[in-house]
Amino acid sequence: MNVPAYEYQGPLKTIVDTRAVVELVPTPPPSARALQDILHKARSLKGLTLEEAAAILNIEEEAELKMVYQAAADVKERVYGRRIVLFAPLYISNYCSNNCLYCAFRRDNRGLKRRQLTPEEIGKEARALAEQGFQRVLLVAGEGGPGADIDYLCRAVEAVYRYSPLRIVHLNVAPQTVDGFRRLKEAGAGVYQCFQETYHPPTYRLMHPAGTKADYGWRLTVMHRAMAAGFGDVGMGPLLGLYDYRFEVLAAISHARSLEQAFGAGPHTMSVPRLRPALGAALKEVPYPLSDTAFRKVVAVYRLALPYVGLVLTTRERPELRDELVDMGISQISAGSCVSPGGYAEPEEPAAQFEVGDHRPLKAMVAMLLEHGHLPSFCTACYRLGRTGRRFTALAREGDIQRYCLPNALLSLKEYLVTQGPPELREQGDKVIAASLASIPDDHLRNEIARRLEGICRGQRDLHF
Repeated sequence: MNVPAYEYQGPLKTIVDTRAVVELVPTPPPSARALQDILHKARSLKGLTLEEAAAILNIEEEAELKMVYQAAADVKERVYGRRIVLFAPLYISNYCSNNCLYCAFRRDNRGLKRRQLTPEEIGKEARALAEQGFQRVLLVAGEGGPGADIDYLCRAVEAVYRYSPLRIVHLNVAPQTVDGFRRLKEAGAGVYQCFQETYHPPTYRLMHPAGTKADYGWRLTVMHRAMAAGFGDVGMGPLLGLYDYRFEVLAAISHARSLEQAFGAGPHTMSVPRLRPALGAALKEVPYPLSDTAFRKVVAVYRLALPYVGLVLTTRERPELRDELVDMGISQISAGSCVSPGGYAEPEEPAAQFEVGDHRPLKAMVAMLLEHGHLPSFCTACYRLGRTGRRFTALAREGDIQRYCLPNALLSLKEYLVTQGPPELREQGDKVIAASLASIPDDHLRNEIARRLEGICRGQRDLHF
């Protein structure tokens, strides 16, 4: 079926062939020898075929799963090193014209307090996040109705830069036309993020009975429109729990490969949101609940199949599991999240999209990452210097993005410790920075990083490679 109305000139099945994916779901787990071969290939950053991914998703033996988890951790470290990027969502509107059964923002939820932030209020929220130490923010808005038109969204992006010192603004907002995406890019947006929710067409129709979002094809083609408009970096991921997680993961990998073929770069990020309770949602039970073991497999398979992606874990999950998953391939993590408009500067009556599982503030997440031997990063350099799209993917594929990730993580962590870091974290953070700096074999690079670290102590800011 051609869909020129979506500004995508091709059959939808060239993005995700759902029939082919269904046939792969029951792929039997690999033999011991085959698993060794698959993991060896993955460690060389060659990714996985859909068949290999399907086979791993059906592994049940704990010993074999531990091998898979370790391989995922190895791949993440080879691509990104020990750095973990920290960010926060900033909800600007919870008005919505859709009626998604699982979401508190759905239009028929009469018990939800609705709010749309003004540019000044967005700036106030952004400043509150900056005062905690964040440098990047993800703007989130409902789809349709107030707070969704392109003029408002452009003003929202501009407001963050005008009223706060935050350095990059990403977007999770309604799908746009190509022209609309161009305007958002011109306004200064970095990554555009949008979730298909489910790739299974019958489930999609059931879960999205009304609103623009009811159109499966319009949403499925959104990444092609965004990238055609100049968004080198896009973020995606199904909402786990609406349908069989194995189908969703394989479909998402297929979607990523279609972007690689069309634009020479796959998604910049892949998120792993798991369905959470939401006040006023029509859906009262998870249709396809997945265990923590299944969730671990999802994280590991994404990392092995798409080694270059930033793998994003949000505060939907409980603290203990989040702490475990940062050792298993996650490379970006949110902290201290508020999922309702206006909750950072002046907490008030909740109007949340879903229940948050991890309420720890930023400083607690930084402490946890340091304790786990990771390098908390607040870096925003790649987006601002044009290391996006094909250029970023090429560097990540070869494991060369570390040349920038490690120095910039060290510099951004040092700035956080000097400006907003609690005293109890400074000593621990400085030890990690010193150890990481000593591990760099290149004398020139090590000395240059050390010079810039000293500059930060003297008051210089926003130093990066």
